[in-house]
Amino acid sequence: MADPRRTPDRITVHGLSGHGFHGVYPEERERGQTFRVDAVLELDTAPAAATDDLTRTVNYAELSQRLHAVLVGEPVDLLETLAQRLADLCLAHPVVDAVEITVHKPDADLGVPAADVTVAIRRGRSGERTDLPPRLAGSPRVPEAGRGADSNSGADV
Repeated sequence: MADPRRTPDRITVHGLSGHGFHGVYPEERERGQTFRVDAVLELDTAPAAATDDLTRTVNYAELSQRLHAVLVGEPVDLLETLAQRLADLCLAHPVVDAVEITVHKPDADLGVPAADVTVAIRRGRSGERTDLPPRLAGSPRVPEAGRGADSNSGADV
């Protein structure tokens, strides 16, 4: 295990994308849409660097294939569930101490223009939730526009 006082080394897979059928609405399950994932793995890369041995680190090509299989695989209702499955996959590798997963749903139908919706989680070796950066920890929850009974009521929100 890495020294907790030192800044961890990181391996990042950024922008991995695939067509999935995740979501709570029937049209999301029927049509599907593009999902993207960013995975930031924290680990000690010194043993691999010292020996130039791939078996002492994470093979990010193999990891990417496995992340993609989950991203386009069995549909789930929530991005939170998808993020947890992706984190569990990363933490299954014995040299990974912690992981931050960000799942992007750029085509989410919010009823208003938006570039992206993301869910970011951070998990440590024992599965515990670890602190996220302050910009993520305090993100407000906004009700989904265009889906509720009052979406066309014309009331000021």
